[in-house]
Amino acid sequence: MNYQETCEYLYHQMPMFERQGASGYKEGLSNTLALDDHFGHPHRHFDTIHVGGTNGKGSVSHTLAAFLQQCGYKVGLYTSPHLVDFRERIRVNGVMISEEYVVNFVEKERSFFEPLSPSFFEVTTAMAFKYFSDKQVDIAVVEVGLGGRLDCTNIITPLVSVITNISFDHTQFLGDTLAKIASEKAGIIKPSIPVVIGESSEETRPVFEAKAKETKSFICFADDNPEVREAMPLPNGHMQYITEHWGTLTGELGGIYQQKNLNTVFATLKILAEQGIVSKCTTPKSQEHFREELSEALNNICSKTGLSGRWQIIKTAPYTVCDTGHNVGGWIYLSKQIANVNCQKKHIVFGMVDDKDINKVLEMLPQDGKYYFTQASTKRALQADVVKTLAVQRGLFGESYPSVTEAYKAASEAASPQDFIFIGGSSYIVGDFLKNCL
Repeated sequence: MNYQETCEYLYHQMPMFERQGASGYKEGLSNTLALDDHFGHPHRHFDTIHVGGTNGKGSVSHTLAAFLQQCGYKVGLYTSPHLVDFRERIRVNGVMISEEYVVNFVEKERSFFEPLSPSFFEVTTAMAFKYFSDKQVDIAVVEVGLGGRLDCTNIITPLVSVITNISFDHTQFLGDTLAKIASEKAGIIKPSIPVVIGESSEETRPVFEAKAKETKSFICFADDNPEVREAMPLPNGHMQYITEHWGTLTGELGGIYQQKNLNTVFATLKILAEQGIVSKCTTPKSQEHFREELSEALNNICSKTGLSGRWQIIKTAPYTVCDTGHNVGGWIYLSKQIANVNCQKKHIVFGMVDDKDINKVLEMLPQDGKYYFTQASTKRALQADVVKTLAVQRGLFGESYPSVTEAYKAASEAASPQDFIFIGGSSYIVGDFLKNCL
């Protein structure tokens, strides 16, 4: 098989939640443990940081990876989903895993893993851990796939566990209350391993405190003592941060939600510094040197790690942005940022998948926008006509289009240079856009 054929094999021969939804989700760690044993426990050959939560996992993971790379570490990064190319999921110092490695891994190992009937994510995780071991990374930032307790990344024992926040998502698997979801996410907290909680609430905080007490783990709530006091969008699309100890910093990730993510990152870096992971590579060990490394990382996250789709500015006339925010928690911030865009008219290319609370998201969308309702090329996508029908009921008007390409083309033709175009609602909408429209 060539690379494309190998990807098609991975996508279609194994249950894949991202394409199939519930039928592609496999609960339990038996396959993961069997794969891990087969490959000689590769995750034990490097240090790890484990990042879970509902929203912000990707941004936090990429930001941590960028800083560690800036410090001189060889850093593995495992994230999901990919937007354009499968290889985005597995990187070392920002460079994607090679096509040759993916093909050889599947050809050599399929005789072992096929009888297990593993999920796509189980095989991909095994591939990532083996690749990081083969590449002899110093440390890997590992993003949880879904949940935490039963996620197949949860075989690692990290230097620190990170849980960004809790909101309603994947309730059919994780529970229908914030406390239940928090309990599943808290499953990544390991005995005597420190944990950072990015955001907490009255409902979730006791869950995390109880789990940390049970595991005798130091727990840090980043929102108790936030490092970032203020965040302001800059004209170039970046963000300016006023911090408690590090002065004024800028970062290239332009979403207003990045303030919360950066507070989580700062709390995590503090723990890593106490473990000697950060201070080990900052020579001289001065505050100014740390600040320089941090500033360089924040301003070059995308080039260092390959991150895309987070308030990503495509062009300035018309001002065009795509963002992977895909649930209620993400749209709380996106809706505010879209509302604050200074433009003549807003054009919104929008679609969602079928297991998200689209009604609550629609309630947050701007009433003054012109809408281009569409659907991504995944079986989980809500049909464009269905999205349109639900939107009209909430006073949002526009036309429906069978593909993201057609929706964006219509928006581009209708927009003047003084207008704003937004593309989002789902990671898959953004993926189709980046793959087919640029």
